[in-house]
Amino acid sequence: MQLRGTGVGSGIAVGTVVRMADPLPEPPDRRSEADPETELERARASLAATAADLTARGSAAGGAAKDVLEAQALMAADPSLATEVETRVRAGSTAERAVFDAFVGYRDMLAGMGGYLAERAPDLDDVSQRVRAHLAGVPAPGVPAPGHPFVLVAGDLSPADTAALDLDQVLAVVTAEGGPTSHTAILAREKSIVAVVGAAGAVDLADGDLVVVDAGADAVIASPDGEELADAERRIAARAARAAAPVEPGRLSDGTPVPLLANLGSADGAAEAVRLGAEGVGLFRTEFVFLDADVAPTVDEQRAEYARLLEAFPGRKVVVRVLDAGADKPLSFVNDDDEPNPALGLRGIRALRAAEQVLRDQLTALARAASETDAELQVMAPMVATVEETRYFVALARELGIGVAGVMVETPAAALIADRVLAVADFASIGTNDLTQYTMAADRLLGSVAALQDPWHPAVLRLIGEVGEAGAEAGRPVGICGEAAADPLLALVLVGLGATSLSMSPSALGDVRASLREFDRADVAGLAREALAAEGAAEARAAVRAAVEAMRADRGPGSLNQAR
Repeated sequence: MQLRGTGVGSGIAVGTVVRMADPLPEPPDRRSEADPETELERARASLAATAADLTARGSAAGGAAKDVLEAQALMAADPSLATEVETRVRAGSTAERAVFDAFVGYRDMLAGMGGYLAERAPDLDDVSQRVRAHLAGVPAPGVPAPGHPFVLVAGDLSPADTAALDLDQVLAVVTAEGGPTSHTAILAREKSIVAVVGAAGAVDLADGDLVVVDAGADAVIASPDGEELADAERRIAARAARAAAPVEPGRLSDGTPVPLLANLGSADGAAEAVRLGAEGVGLFRTEFVFLDADVAPTVDEQRAEYARLLEAFPGRKVVVRVLDAGADKPLSFVNDDDEPNPALGLRGIRALRAAEQVLRDQLTALARAASETDAELQVMAPMVATVEETRYFVALARELGIGVAGVMVETPAAALIADRVLAVADFASIGTNDLTQYTMAADRLLGSVAALQDPWHPAVLRLIGEVGEAGAEAGRPVGICGEAAADPLLALVLVGLGATSLSMSPSALGDVRASLREFDRADVAGLAREALAAEGAAEARAAVRAAVEAMRADRGPGSLNQAR
């Protein structure tokens, strides 16, 4: 039996299933026999203890997990929720029931909003579970510890559980719920965990079942036969051999260079990216400098953070995306308007132009940081849609002392006029996540349309090809900095469409490097044509996979990489 879901990364694992314990049951809806003040004190103590525990877990985990767990801690400490709990307790509810009802109310409200907020609704369920477990004096439902390596199967994983996974024991994660932007997927990608999320049939897997979790194929194989097991073991061994091999620059088999760069959200991940073979940084997200601030950070505060990153890549290219505020990252000092559809509103370069001093300060800080280090700084503007926006950003970067300025191609408009955009910009970097969202009219943060959020769709690939062709004609580099670059199979197509560099989560560098070295320029151009000729995303993926397997068969057993 094969279950379909959304793979995170391209890894593969074999192991026996251990299911996550069921969540706490709904507490009975009855009047409390205790004094309301006593019940209220119990509720307050458990909310505070849960917030403190989540904060401590976040500090221990670090990285993206720290941000996620701190956000959950804020939920537990939210004054509005505390008021809702108090109102219910004073009306006669038990502390357990008051907490349950208050959190369910907020959860349903977020779920009804759609988009990013809907994706965060399950986090409230987890906080509620933890508060009620504290009230009951029992351990919060969490990851089992059977004493042997296992494949964890759950309805979904909370951020706290994902962050605390023991990677020596958990071979892979399979969830019945969740999409590509769920916290399970985000943290699994950061921790290099083999995972398939949104596999609805996972609810039918039982403890002890043997499974193959194939993230690269978006599949879970239950009760695999001997041939399927042998294929999985061979691919696991091949990945291990690649990981142990000396790291070399990215290139095709004919020597064509394809620099492989890292996507980073802070300087904390720089050392690990270098260790894994990143040849530079293709996307440095600067939002972390701004998101916890009530006012824009000063030039000196920003300069220190940027210098810390640049120092980790002496002599190497570091592409920094200026602040991408708006949509799911609202900032009061940039744009605090209540927009009915912020993804189509004042975000990216539009928001920065409306608050130009913020942009000027950031570019000034970046220029000063670059002057103190040996890195090759490049900057790019997010959400560019017009030539005029391109001209504005490039001129401002030049004015403030930055020599190389480009744009992100995330809108179909920018892709369709890429020739004119690249007549002004020094380079283009394609953000495949947003480009897919806007091409397919499918919110990339909404699980209900996750199937449409697929960069393999020929409509998306055609737009990427437009940019690649424009870059070649203008002699301008065209990078890919969306997560599409982390797919070893799709990476071949992207290079065939004209991408000159690929940037991704550092954990994906090894697989993509090996995939590229197996094919030459003619091969990847042919694979791009196969993908463009398909009717849809699934058909494009299948056609390219079949073409790759045919090429390997023609060349014999010498091809070791498995780009699946």
